[in-house]
Amino acid sequence: MRPAPDPATASASAGNPYRLPRTVEPVTYRLVIAPDLERATFEGTVDIDVTVHDQVDEIVLNAAELTVRSVTVLPPAGDPVTPGVDLDEKAERLSLRLPAPLAKGDATVSLTFSGVLNDRLRGFYRSTFTDPEGRARTIATTQFESTDARRAFPCWDEPDRKATFEVTLVVDEGLLAVSNAPVAEESAGGRSGDSGGRSGDSGGGAGPKRRVRFAPTMKMSTYLVAFVVGPLEVTPPVDAGGIPVRVVHTPGKGHLTAYALDVAEHALAFFTEYFGIPYPGEKLDLVAIPDFAQGAMENLGCVTFRETTLLVDPAAASRVELERIADVVHHEIAHMWFGDLVTMEWWEGIWLNEAFATFMELLATDHYRPAWHRWTTFGIERDMALAVDGLHATRPIEYPVGPPEEAEGMFDLLTYEKGASVLRMLEQYLGAEAFRDGVRHYLDSHAYGNTVTGDLWKALEEVSGEPVRAVAESWILQGGHPLIRVDGETVTQEPFAYLPEPRHGSSAIGRQWLVPLLVRRIGAGGGTSGADPASAPDREPSGAQSQRALLGDGPLSLGGGGTGIPLANAGGWGAYRVAYTGAQLESLAGLLGELGPLERFDLFSDTWALVLSGRLELGALLGLANGLEDEDEPGVYRVVTGALDLAERIAGPDLRPRVQAATRALLGRRLAELGWDPVPGEGERVPGLRSMLIGALGTVGKDGRVRSEAARLFDAARAGGPPVDPDLESAVLGVVADMGRDGDFEMFLDRYRHPSTPQEETRYLMALTAFPDVERCERIFELATSEARSADGFLLVRGLLANRVGGPAVWARVKEDWDALLARLPDPNQAAMVGTVRLLCADRTLAEDVERFLTEHPVHVGQRTVVQTLEQLAVHVALAERLRSNGRLAAALEHVPVG
Repeated sequence: MRPAPDPATASASAGNPYRLPRTVEPVTYRLVIAPDLERATFEGTVDIDVTVHDQVDEIVLNAAELTVRSVTVLPPAGDPVTPGVDLDEKAERLSLRLPAPLAKGDATVSLTFSGVLNDRLRGFYRSTFTDPEGRARTIATTQFESTDARRAFPCWDEPDRKATFEVTLVVDEGLLAVSNAPVAEESAGGRSGDSGGRSGDSGGGAGPKRRVRFAPTMKMSTYLVAFVVGPLEVTPPVDAGGIPVRVVHTPGKGHLTAYALDVAEHALAFFTEYFGIPYPGEKLDLVAIPDFAQGAMENLGCVTFRETTLLVDPAAASRVELERIADVVHHEIAHMWFGDLVTMEWWEGIWLNEAFATFMELLATDHYRPAWHRWTTFGIERDMALAVDGLHATRPIEYPVGPPEEAEGMFDLLTYEKGASVLRMLEQYLGAEAFRDGVRHYLDSHAYGNTVTGDLWKALEEVSGEPVRAVAESWILQGGHPLIRVDGETVTQEPFAYLPEPRHGSSAIGRQWLVPLLVRRIGAGGGTSGADPASAPDREPSGAQSQRALLGDGPLSLGGGGTGIPLANAGGWGAYRVAYTGAQLESLAGLLGELGPLERFDLFSDTWALVLSGRLELGALLGLANGLEDEDEPGVYRVVTGALDLAERIAGPDLRPRVQAATRALLGRRLAELGWDPVPGEGERVPGLRSMLIGALGTVGKDGRVRSEAARLFDAARAGGPPVDPDLESAVLGVVADMGRDGDFEMFLDRYRHPSTPQEETRYLMALTAFPDVERCERIFELATSEARSADGFLLVRGLLANRVGGPAVWARVKEDWDALLARLPDPNQAAMVGTVRLLCADRTLAEDVERFLTEHPVHVGQRTVVQTLEQLAVHVALAERLRSNGRLAAALEHVPVG
């Protein structure tokens, strides 16, 4: 039984009009659901044992898109009563008006209801697929985060209303049924009212039925409840330290499950040791869903995934694709502790839930495959978050959340990547062991309960003795990040922004941070990359060789205690930008070999950010790139290729050939050294670099030799020869598409429709958006709005808007079909759909049209992200106009010797 709520919590929720009253609390749900897959409907009953804290004459809970057929309430004493029922669809609240006051004590609320299996990939919805015999089949599945459990059954749909759940599914014979807990009992029959409650018949359609009753769950939030029913198959269980782990999949895909099982087994062992707490569930099912809006969802014991993030043939997958699956599996299993066992009290805490799972996924994947150097790769992802965080339209990582749609809008780069980077920065500053011990203390103290963010800072402070709260709150309670300026032995900070002033309203960028600095010196002679752990990839900087300091509002003197240039982000873990003087930057260009891979990436990405903000000329970045001789880190080249891509889009016909020549000069020699074929003993990140160079040289650089070789490999594979190396295939497809040859488009379309793996389907899906032809772009736009799965449609539109030739025409189609797009695409994907309009920057008139339309036609969820995209578009337009003035682009290109 749930104890009476804490007075402070009750008071806080009472002041939030979007919170339910605290007078009645759920304890146990006994839920029976009978889906009818053929009719796309469901019926159900739920008996909810509750604790009544204060005498009430009304019970208020959540319900949406449900037909409530009957309600009874069994009071603490006496006979059942029938309340009046009011369903407020707009507020998504169900009010039960009692005929007499309900006294304090234990009671039971029983309801019967029905609903529709929707096609919007939220709540209780349907997913379809074609089986190996060519038959169309249907699955009923759930996605409840943030506030969509109320679309499947009436409930107290708030994260701190934890309860236990006893789920029974009434399903057709021959269908698989899974939920959060193990199956406790199966029996014949189809009447949901036989569960022992006082609810009526749930029906469920014609034909023989069976009842699948699952064991009770631990105490948890409604958004973590899950149930899946369909013509599915399941792998034999793998014993992972006493926990049975299975993969649930559509028929014919069992051969794609072994890798996910191996990652899951690793995850359970890794997290059990790291957290010092056993896995909180009794079993773990990983369920691959054909139609899924996001990457995956951390339902306790029944984690649901998009197929491409779970099912894979390792022999036919690239290293990057395998890394992505390992990341997602690790991320969701980390949630079993951080999120499911200990849960945020309200949705403003979702950032910590997701940021911490992101942090843990990186730790676990790095442990699973150390040669992947996962923390170095994260530098690229963190940089994407900083690119948003340098906008006046950024937001604090944590901010007050009112209505549910505000919670939905928090699932973005700032929550995941910036949040995780702040945690990593804290971990590196405190030390990995102290940080881990603080996390263990936090989980031990709050198991099965709910927390606010300050509870974690308190636990870390108690273990480490450091001012964690003051440091952390300066990063999460205000938007933006600082620019750290290094001038000799003095370090200062200032707010970083790409534009000098906000374009609309006020700026969300903060003014001052407590910055945990790790500083080391390079260029003192003799080199340090072989000796200093800070320069080794993915390793914590050595305290003996790195100076640790907190930078506040005033200048910080480094004390002149050494020679060489002070590197103000040693190890590369800081979530901030660094600017050096011109002389220092020139010296650093000759000292790249003394920097670790992540430190080199930071140097290049910070330089590019300074170019975008107008603080440096493009020539500074291109000059730095001339020093890339034996670079194997893909992220460093990603900065350079991104800058060249944007320059090529901006350049007019007269300068475009010079940008292409500069691309060939900067990248061609490195590809020639690497070759197209893997070399025994090369690092596991080299294939990704090779692929990146091929893609940039073949598209931006229009390199004839690269285009010929890509076409040769593609044609040979098409003719039945050796398949293209999985690490190269996406790049090769992109180059071949850019060539626009006759016949390739139809072949790409056929391979997209008949893939051998989920990863192949995605490769061809994205390659279809790269043909430089307006007519073909419009054909793919039609595909996005019709044949493609709704969860994939946004990827097609996003890719088409980035198309150099077809982008403007596709934008016209987006405007024309805007309402239809929003009606078809899942709400979480709509803001991402238009994320690439930031590349429509070469024509100011077009950019202004984009801004006007997207301002006047908001998306359903994530309009803040759209506003950020529009500011990124303005940043690119400003760069375009600077580069076109006074021959500045031509001058920048002079920094690249073209022979």
